[in-house]
Amino acid sequence: MSRVGRKPITVPEKVKLNLKANLLSVEGPKGKLSLTVHPRMKVDVTEKEVTVKRPTNTRQDRSLHGLTRALIQNTVLGVSEGFSKSLKIEGVGFRAQLKGKTLVLSLGYSHPINYAVPEGVEVKVGQQNTLTVSGINKKEVGQVAADIRRFYEPEPYGGKGVRYADEVVRRKQGKTVG
Repeated sequence: MSRVGRKPITVPEKVKLNLKANLLSVEGPKGKLSLTVHPRMKVDVTEKEVTVKRPTNTRQDRSLHGLTRALIQNTVLGVSEGFSKSLKIEGVGFRAQLKGKTLVLSLGYSHPINYAVPEGVEVKVGQQNTLTVSGINKKEVGQVAADIRRFYEPEPYGGKGVRYADEVVRRKQGKTVG
């Protein structure tokens, strides 16, 4: 039995769940999300908790069991608390600005990089070298943070680039003149 899939999901007080056929709608204080549950998985929704059961013990059902439970957990957490990722920009002259729904990054290139922030995700710029990406959908928040990081990944020699706040970049020794 899947260790992840076996655990029941506790539903916070302000979160409402509605299951119709294979569509699970979750509504909470932060917003509203819906999730399509795989037709092989059986989801039981009560007032206080949600449980996921699988029909057989085949390999596909075992993997779908834990995945379905994790996706439901992420939607419940998203509408009740939300998700966020922090990014740091390191480098001389590297900075970020927010102009409306467009993030303008100066990362040492000959031109500024304009990134249109998608709907449902919020980006906050603290000082000029820290960013906070937040939203209710864990997948979208992670994707936006990864997209921003991809503009200038941290390099191991100078340490410049965009990195996650908790990311450790191993520094390398440069060439020695001798």
